[in-house]
Amino acid sequence: MHTGTASLPLHGGHCPPWLFERMRRLGPAILEIVVREYGPQEVLRRLSDPFWFQAFGCVLGFDWHSSGLTTTLCGALKEGLRGRERDLGFVIAGGKGRVSRQTPTEITAAADRLALTALKPAELVYASRMAAKVDNTALQDGYQLYHHVFIFTFDGQWAVVQQGMNERTRLARRYHWLGEGVADFACEPHAAVCCDARGEVLNMVAGEGGESRRVVTELSRERPHKFMAEFNKILEKGLPNLPLPWRHDIPRASYLNKALLKVYAAQPRDFTDLLGVEGVGPKTIRALAMVAEVAYGAPASFRDPVRYSFSHGGKDGHPYPVDRRVYDRSIAVLEQALAAAKIGRTEKFQALKRLAFISKNAT
Repeated sequence: MHTGTASLPLHGGHCPPWLFERMRRLGPAILEIVVREYGPQEVLRRLSDPFWFQAFGCVLGFDWHSSGLTTTLCGALKEGLRGRERDLGFVIAGGKGRVSRQTPTEITAAADRLALTALKPAELVYASRMAAKVDNTALQDGYQLYHHVFIFTFDGQWAVVQQGMNERTRLARRYHWLGEGVADFACEPHAAVCCDARGEVLNMVAGEGGESRRVVTELSRERPHKFMAEFNKILEKGLPNLPLPWRHDIPRASYLNKALLKVYAAQPRDFTDLLGVEGVGPKTIRALAMVAEVAYGAPASFRDPVRYSFSHGGKDGHPYPVDRRVYDRSIAVLEQALAAAKIGRTEKFQALKRLAFISKNAT
């Protein structure tokens, strides 16, 4: 299932090396404890929870409301866990910008390197690509993806943490996915979408948009000239008062016709297949949805799937500056406890569990 998103302001600057190095050590140590207690699948569940993920970043000392928390935390975890995947039972692939486009290669390479013969890399690559397609094309909320991380266990379970940018509002929106609940990429994959404001969206994966998806798919299988005739007729008459301003960025006829030729050749069976056709982006889907609504009476959904939301201090001094001495002590305690547990000495590890229990029940 799609477990949520969070909307965050874009911040300039970068993570100072002294903080990143500590995040690279403390973050994996915390996840190793989760694996020891609950198994690697629990790591996926927690990372796919936008609130837990945000709290995790705050514990590691990053700014609580910065878009950089996503990219820096994922980068620190990936770096810190490199070479330890066999012990922990999960792999982190992808990253920011150009690295995000290497995710399919990294998934396949990890399966080969770790000799995961029971794994089906092609299915994981498909899940990675479809998660990105849905949030970038089917859910048109104004955020362009620039960060994509795919986490998977040795038995094929997976989660996604990806982030998009809206340059106009200077906000970033983070999307979380958890594979164990995904039955259909095209229908209501969101279990929770968390941010501080709603916006105008075209939501082609809304539950109430089933008829729109059906008609859009049927239109995509028609010869392009038939669709273009309807499309141009609508433009000539003028657009009706639709909830979303369709006049914004309507594709040129030449561009749309070229995209539709690709789609027609593919003859997609359903909306998920349509999304997977190479070259099908937000403009193509928006044009198809417009004709489906105006000419065939199959309205699309404009419901933004959002609900409102939102230790060691932060690098920007809020709520207080990071205390490096305390941070280093936290790393040392966890690393020593984990090292002792590996050789059968679990007293310190059990003490940490008791401390967590006492703290939980005291609040």
